[in-house]
Amino acid sequence: MKGVIDSTERFLGHALALLMLVLVASVAWQVLSRYLLAVPAPWTEELARFLLIWIGLLGAAYAYRAGSHIGFDTLSKRIVSPVARSRVTRVTHAVCLVFAVLVLVVGGGALMLLTWELRQYSAAMGIPVAVVYAVLPLSGLLIAGFAAEKMLSATPGRASVGSNEPPKETG
Repeated sequence: MKGVIDSTERFLGHALALLMLVLVASVAWQVLSRYLLAVPAPWTEELARFLLIWIGLLGAAYAYRAGSHIGFDTLSKRIVSPVARSRVTRVTHAVCLVFAVLVLVVGGGALMLLTWELRQYSAAMGIPVAVVYAVLPLSGLLIAGFAAEKMLSATPGRASVGSNEPPKETG
């Protein structure tokens, strides 16, 4: 399972880099077309907005896997027992998994299907809004998979929730 998760993380990192490149190119074209050509491209602002949504949600999944997400580890740092710390870590990742499944996969999937059934299209680019919202269940599945992997690999003695570093010695 770790190999699949590691490969998914690598692919996600490359996909995010590509999305960022397209975002920068889109915004650069908007600036050039507006100020140099005096004919702004109407699709660039909408594309940038949609890319920010995708980058934000996929970036959240990537950050969760890397342990770079914002978290409060005050409780887990105070726990001395490695077994208790491991339990807190597992519970924390279980809560993240449940949130990802219920809110992002189920709720986001329902929103995506609703916009698909209503045949909503974006104003400037004319793409289905469901394509934009597809990132909700996708990122939810990624976060759920990453949370499951972290729950299974949580071993006694880990430093904190979300961290893959061994505990630091304090003197």
